[in-house]
Amino acid sequence: MGADDENTLARDRTGPLAPLPDHRNAATPWWQDLWRRHAHITTPLRQRGLECDIEFGLSAYIVRVSLPDDSYLIISPPQEPPSDRPPGSPEGWIATREHPDDQALFEVVYDSASSADPGAPQRPEARHGGSVQPLIETVDHRLAQLGLLPNPVASAGGRSALPATPTLHAPEVPDVPGLAGRASVYVYGDALRALTDRLNGAESHAEAAAFLHQILEPSDGLLAQLGEFFEAAGEKAKEAEEDDGFDLSYDLADAAAEIRNLGEVLHVAEDRMRALTPLMPAPRLTSTPGRPPSLPPRALPAAQPRHTR
Repeated sequence: MGADDENTLARDRTGPLAPLPDHRNAATPWWQDLWRRHAHITTPLRQRGLECDIEFGLSAYIVRVSLPDDSYLIISPPQEPPSDRPPGSPEGWIATREHPDDQALFEVVYDSASSADPGAPQRPEARHGGSVQPLIETVDHRLAQLGLLPNPVASAGGRSALPATPTLHAPEVPDVPGLAGRASVYVYGDALRALTDRLNGAESHAEAAAFLHQILEPSDGLLAQLGEFFEAAGEKAKEAEEDDGFDLSYDLADAAAEIRNLGEVLHVAEDRMRALTPLMPAPRLTSTPGRPPSLPPRALPAAQPRHTR
């Protein structure tokens, strides 16, 4: 789905999404591809009422977030030295707040990128690497402190506020998977299968929408966490000595980007499901013993006038 085709009138739990960028690049395929690769960042921020754009920084693409006081956030991968990871999936994120007319207003809000200097102290968030959820939560917290969050969606605990939705508890992973049967090993697949069964048994479209929320919520939903999972798997592959480890890491990073793209495409599915009207029940057939069932009576067409010659 192109950025210019996105339904900006769709509402989440807190209000409408902030508008999409309005410039000539927004209609080009290359920019739309960049937008999709960064949807896991832009969608949660747009839900908070913050307008976002994708620009080119010193050596990589960045997300620029406009703030109500005319300052802005720059959310980017490492620029010096440049990251060799695909756009939208770096090894770490750096978020700074800046102001075009006040050079003294410069603040590092978040930095999970590893330092190139072995002797430099690491920031606490460095352990999160390229994970997006801690980044969004930190930005939430800081902007709320500054009074610059148009649509707060975080609870007091700092996590995104969720509607009342079903809760699934996945059992613990067996210690020795090879010695257990399939039913006791694929616990996460079983949890999703259980969610599918409950969706099949939903008694209303609103209940079905609640199950969709479990999958599509942009920060804590299954797709968001699945993207994080493939990112982590890519980082693990890079720890190998073989060259194929790096090749595999890129494949896994691409998978994470595709999953996030899917979340962006389907971000209005929950609201569309909730707005659906149930079908009217089919008419019941009537019958009497010894006779075939008959349809309920219906209005006959008006009689046509007869023409005389």
